[in-house]
Amino acid sequence: MKSHALIAIAVAAGVIATGAAYAQQPASPPDLNAIPEKMPFNLPFGQPIGMERAQTLVQAAVAEANKRGWAMNVAVVDPGGNLVTFARMDGAQLASIAIAEHKARTAARFRRPTRLFEDAVQHGVLYVTTLDDVIASRGGIPLVVGGKIVGALGCSGGTGSQDEAVCTAAADTINNTQ
Repeated sequence: MKSHALIAIAVAAGVIATGAAYAQQPASPPDLNAIPEKMPFNLPFGQPIGMERAQTLVQAAVAEANKRGWAMNVAVVDPGGNLVTFARMDGAQLASIAIAEHKARTAARFRRPTRLFEDAVQHGVLYVTTLDDVIASRGGIPLVVGGKIVGALGCSGGTGSQDEAVCTAAADTINNTQ
């Protein structure tokens, strides 16, 4: 069962990697038999993000959301998807509490932004929705430090593009740093 999930993820990654070409052409079914040369999203997991750094990320996300006038829920998880810290801004949608954490958990465990799952579904790769613990909604971003995943950030409360904008602004303060 695990090997089927890994194969499905690898194929989906190949399909998503060629998504730009599909965006320019009429929608056609992706080639699910394509076999990528290399293992996609093969970043190693690193030392889990600490609470203080995670809280700094939440503050960056909240600052971005405040700047735009959006009420958000923000979650930071470790590489295993376990909650490190969370914040709910005043007036943020209550249903989005669990969604923010789910986005972060998916981004950490699958080592990719949740937008890629959303894109896969939009391109007709519907089996992605059958994978355990996937959320096909943008707003989950892996946190990469020194080439290793230390956790992930998840934002929810607005549209997918709003969630992603807030998450990206905060994640950019840590990603690819030493």
